[in-house]
Parts: sequence; structure tokens; C-alpha cells
Amino acid sequence: MPSEILLKIFSYLDAVSLLCTGCVSRRFYHLANDNFIWIGIYSTAFSPARSNWKFNSVEKIAMSMSFLSVQDKEAGYWKKEYITKQIASVKAALADILKPVNPYTGLPVKTKEALRIFGLGWAIILKEKSGKEYIMEHVDLSINDTSVTVIWYGKKWPCLASLSTLDLCGMTPVFTDWYKTPTKHRLRWHSLIAKYNLSHLTVSTMIGCDRLIRIFCLHPGLLVGVWKKEEELAFVMANLHFHHLVERSTLGSATIPYELPPHSPFLDDSPEYGLHGYQLHVDLHSGGVFYLCGTFRNLFTKRGEID
Repeated sequence: MPSEILLKIFSYLDAVSLLCTGCVSRRFYHLANDNFIWIGIYSTAFSPARSNWKFNSVEKIAMSMSFLSVQDKEAGYWKKEYITKQIASVKAALADILKPVNPYTGLPVKTKEALRIFGLGWAIILKEKSGKEYIMEHVDLSINDTSVTVIWYGKKWPCLASLSTLDLCGMTPVFTDWYKTPTKHRLRWHSLIAKYNLSHLTVSTMIGCDRLIRIFCLHPGLLVGVWKKEEELAFVMANLHFHHLVERSTLGSATIPYELPPHSPFLDDSPEYGLHGYQLHVDLHSGGVFYLCGTFRNLFTKRGEID
């Protein structure tokens, strides 16, 4: 079929469908990068009349000039611009939904809702000493009141002896209308949460075992199960606290974690009571089974009693 006809057909597709079409073949990939198609999608999605973004007069003039010089841009320029703006809009929406804070826990009230609406997920990236990478999306997760437990397991793991590091990353879909495309083919960006050295799976980090599996604990918050007989990976489990979880899962890059804002606690050191007015929330669970959940208020202690 002539390229002109294909371009005409592609011009009727939405952004998600066009991105999927570009994965069909090399020819479709180049055609689906057409700037005239993408500038139409961009202007429709982010025009000042429809967008929640506020444009000043300088930005409006710059946008008009960019539209006029569309032929001068390299192929795929407006696709990249659209995706960049879409990611920024998702991050802005996430920041907005996380504004209400629970006065008892100090955590965002709508963390669970944010995870569900925006389709946030997690992946581990296993890296071999040769540089080869294996990306594995989470198999199961359990969302609790103050944390989420994420699990990876299966029969097909790379050889443990060849692995050097494990990266734990958050994954966020660029498009929140997840129903338009299957999970495995969604366009997402990665945010590095933590990096682990698998050479640390030694006796010093082993916390338990049975007749089949040894369990290792790597800081922060990662459990690794290794088959005793085969000396290969059995499962990986991460426990992620809700404190800045969404920010850590979305605002970092694939190689650099999100930097948490500095924490400056209010210093109220009374000569009689020491540090006082503190609150402790305990949430003890195993998967979806809760064993203890309680909040202890008005705690105090003297500095000399803190190890």
C-alpha cells in the first residue's frame, strides 16, 4: 500500500493506537513518526482552550512558531514532545490527588486511589555481569493501610551466578486510559527506587530457611528467596512504605532515584519529659492477613534513653 494512503489512515488514529501501530514493522515505525500527524494530536490534547495548563503570551507565540516550522523538525520530534508533555500532565495529576493528608498517620489519604487510577506498578531489573538486563514486572501485590507488598516469582529466572545487581523501579503508564491497550504493551516510564548488590546474598544477610529455601534480607526492605538445591532465585519480595511512595515510584529516572525533601523535625526537648508529643503507628501483617494495627499517641522519652 502506498505510504500516502497509510499516512492518511494513521491520521485518524489516537496517540495510543498510533504508538502501537509503530511497533508492527520498521516501515510502520517511520510512518507513525510523521510530524504532521503528531502535531495534530499534540495541538488537540494540549491546546490552551482544552488543557488545564496555563499558557502565557510568550508560550502561545512560541507554540505558533513551532507549528509553522513543523517541516524543519526531525521525524518523531512532535511525538517526543507529546509524550514529554503527557508525562508532565500525569505527574501534575498525581501531585494533586496526593495533597490531602491523614492527620493520624501523616500519609496521603488517597495513595491507594492514586495507585489504582494511574496504574502504577513495580518491576525489578536483573543485571548480568556482562551488562545484559532482564526486566520482570510484579506478579502479585498486597496493598495495606500504610504499605504495599510486591512479589515476583516464577520458573524462568536468569542464572543467579551470572547476576550482579537488582534494580527496583516504579513503572507508570504514560496514558491513564489503560483499557485501550494490553498491560504488556503499555508505554511506561521507570523510576529507580533502590539498587541492590546480589553479591550480598551471604550468611550475614540470611534471616531464615527451611528444607527447600533460604531467605535473605537486603536493605532497604527486600527479601530474596533462593532454592537450596539449585542455588537459584525462587522469589523476590519488596515491602514499600506509603511515605513518599508515589513520588519515589514516579519522579525519579531510570538510573537516578527521586531525592526525598530534607526532613527537619520540630525539636521540643523538655527538661522534665524529654522529647514528647510523638506518635507511633504499628501495622503488622503477612500479605493480606493483618495481625496488629494500632496507633500509640503522646509518646515521650529522654534523649539519654535513645540508643
